[in-house]
Amino acid sequence: MTPGPTDTSLFLEVNGFAQRTGWLHTPMALFARYGILLFGALLVAGWFVARRGGFGRMAALVWAGLGTLVAVAVNQPLVRFFHETRPYQGLHQILVLAQPTTDFGFPSDHSTVAGAVTAGLFLVDPLLGCVSLVLALVMAFSRVYIAAHYPYDVVAGLAVGAAVVLLGHLVVRRALTHLVALLAGTRLRPLVTDIGAPGEAQV
Repeated sequence: MTPGPTDTSLFLEVNGFAQRTGWLHTPMALFARYGILLFGALLVAGWFVARRGGFGRMAALVWAGLGTLVAVAVNQPLVRFFHETRPYQGLHQILVLAQPTTDFGFPSDHSTVAGAVTAGLFLVDPLLGCVSLVLALVMAFSRVYIAAHYPYDVVAGLAVGAAVVLLGHLVVRRALTHLVALLAGTRLRPLVTDIGAPGEAQV
């Protein structure tokens, strides 16, 4: 698959911006590579929120994590099917801050994770979802900035991740909520809620 002229034009605009902003190279490169860890941290924050929000919210948090794994699994066949070259493989005289790889670029795995976690966190807590959305947009931009992806790669990745999590939640919500409720009746209760059991004396 060859990127279209609009996609290439947008990429060159971002790359031109990258060439003029040398002071951003290090933070953008670091975020593009390691910023994905922040989404894991947001899921942990979501766990603290979900424990105080009822079984449905905890079920959404569980699915946010599991759904992200499913989204990445769904994305892999798409990457192989479209087999789109990355910018540094098809364009010349561009600034490349990415570490070259041999895999294909459409849709972006990093953006798929970002989109999936963001969609999942909106189901848990709108504020966390908004924070994740900002980070997801920065992640998407950073991947284009370092020349690892074309713009449509990251847009598609965000869409794939969000779609898998949101649609999947409709399917698994009831079963996961029931499972969380069952776990609340076991020794694992502290993992799923910090609300005391019915009839439990409050100190």
